[in-house]
Amino acid sequence: MSRPPTFTPPPCARARALRTPRGDFAALDAVPRTDPRGTVLLLPGYTGSKEDFVALLEPLTAAGFRAVAVDGRGQYESRGTGRQEDYAQGELARDVLAQAMALDAGDGTPTHLLGHSLGGQIARAAVLLDAAPFRSLTLMSSGPAEVSAGQRDKVKLLGDALAALTMDQVWDAMRALDPPEDAATGGGEDLRRRWLRNDPAQLIATGRQLSVEPDRVDELAATGLPVHVVSGERDDVWPVGLLTAMAGRLGALRTTVAGAEHSPNTARPEETAAALVAFWESLRPSPKSAGPGASRASQDGRDCRHTA
Repeated sequence: MSRPPTFTPPPCARARALRTPRGDFAALDAVPRTDPRGTVLLLPGYTGSKEDFVALLEPLTAAGFRAVAVDGRGQYESRGTGRQEDYAQGELARDVLAQAMALDAGDGTPTHLLGHSLGGQIARAAVLLDAAPFRSLTLMSSGPAEVSAGQRDKVKLLGDALAALTMDQVWDAMRALDPPEDAATGGGEDLRRRWLRNDPAQLIATGRQLSVEPDRVDELAATGLPVHVVSGERDDVWPVGLLTAMAGRLGALRTTVAGAEHSPNTARPEETAAALVAFWESLRPSPKSAGPGASRASQDGRDCRHTA
């Protein structure tokens, strides 16, 4: 479970409902002081929420980007339905396209899409439905196919528990299994409140997706959309080497954030934000560039390593 440093948004951000034809989504909307260079749509991972990006909001707006983090349907403060079929990946991908449409200012300002973990696979599915709304895709700690065998076992255990127990009971059971370092800091009332407001049907359905997701890397590469693959130095959900190999297949920029594991956005937000901004800035047309193809070519094969 991701552990954001705080659930309180910075002064540059406001909590609001992002209204779309597919429903309202709880969002943190952080706007720079000047006209934005672009908008970034941030999708959280499994058991996460928009608050996982709180520490990124100030550095992103300071760099001139509007940053909008959302709860997906059935996540934390976005309403759920209680029906697992409503959380099919295609449905969640269409939600993302509706969110991007709602954020489009109509002035040509680019929209960049970023998904963390499960959010990355949902983001990929959205791009494969329609890449046109997006200038780029960042996959943060999000792999090419299903999660590792150990994680599949954990997801199955959680799904079985959710089918038989209340959310309160599952929370207590998870806390009892916390490693000593997490138990020492405590789960926090904010984490507990977030957990209890998740729709169990969403957790069961998306957990199943993580366990059976097919490899769609070649499909993504065929879209021609610039891609950035970001991770920490270690990751127990997808091996870091697998993420690096995926970046190679995509011709994507690859960033490894030193000192971080599965959530560089919470562990090393300043370094992570710097890498993200550098990628998005590299896609801005230069006087001698001939359009998106030239920008994409400049990313192929590059590898950035950010140290704390």
